[in-house]
Amino acid sequence: MFEGIEFLNKEFFWLFLLLPLVIIWYLFKQKQQTAELKMSSIKGFKVGNSLLPKLRPILFVLRLAALSFLIVALARPRTSDETTKTKTTKGIDIVMAIDVSASMLAKDLLPNRLEALKKVAAEFILGRPNDRIGLVEYAGESYTKTPITSDKGIVLRSLRDIKYNTIIEGGTAIGMGLATSVNRLKDSKAKSKIIILLTDGVNNSGFIDPKIASELAVEYGIKVYTIGLGTNGMALSPYSILPNGKFQYRRVNVEIDEALLNEIADVTGGTYFRATDNKKLKDIYNEINKLEKTEIEEIKYTAYDEKYRPLILIALGLLLIEVLLRFTVFRSFV
Repeated sequence: MFEGIEFLNKEFFWLFLLLPLVIIWYLFKQKQQTAELKMSSIKGFKVGNSLLPKLRPILFVLRLAALSFLIVALARPRTSDETTKTKTTKGIDIVMAIDVSASMLAKDLLPNRLEALKKVAAEFILGRPNDRIGLVEYAGESYTKTPITSDKGIVLRSLRDIKYNTIIEGGTAIGMGLATSVNRLKDSKAKSKIIILLTDGVNNSGFIDPKIASELAVEYGIKVYTIGLGTNGMALSPYSILPNGKFQYRRVNVEIDEALLNEIADVTGGTYFRATDNKKLKDIYNEINKLEKTEIEEIKYTAYDEKYRPLILIALGLLLIEVLLRFTVFRSFV
């Protein structure tokens, strides 16, 4: 009956201790007010048993019940309905710059570097529900795959569509990829702006120096996390294209310009990571996820529904019934 009900003024329940005293007082008073007439004989008198005098205590019961309801009403019963609303107080805009050069098809990560990256990046995106994310592809040149957006469905579909192609000029233009990412974020009003730049090679093409692109990132308050992707030593990498369009693979030495990636990260306030296998790549994105926490403010709204009003109405109703009975049905016995 009282499930989900709280009492704001529980101290009023102590008044129930007075009710036994009221009952004792009533019984004592009734005994004193009972009139007795002693007669030697009742011959000649017509004596009948009336039911009304026996029912008269119902008046006291009604008043006692009314007092009980008033006490519960004074305790102020109420129910509460709590709703929670979350508000992003520090949004983060993120651009993921992904190297799509042919070397990303190397098989030192399974099934290859690019597919391993796409799987981990998708998990990272799903773990950032309150942030806006964009995608940039680069090889020998760069372009925006997806502008920064809060629609994770669009970003995930674009990520799935990323693949090696011959439309983009070959090579690895780290400066171009970084500059395009900076361009996507420079007008952002977010309090925190970051770029996750991933590559598996050295800067060997493009007309924008990576150091110049880094300075642009600093100017616009953008932090860059850099990731060097590739095992230590030799990796099975694409070497040439066969007539059927498939790649011919051979083992080649993995070359990553770690000094450059370290410098980009240091200058912009980010961190450089090296991913040598699938697990390490996943750990890196988890680490970035922890480093760049979005501040969420949780606001709780509580709506209270006061329950004392019906109790007061019931008490008044009982008192009214008692008064009506006292001055009508039981009038001759008052």
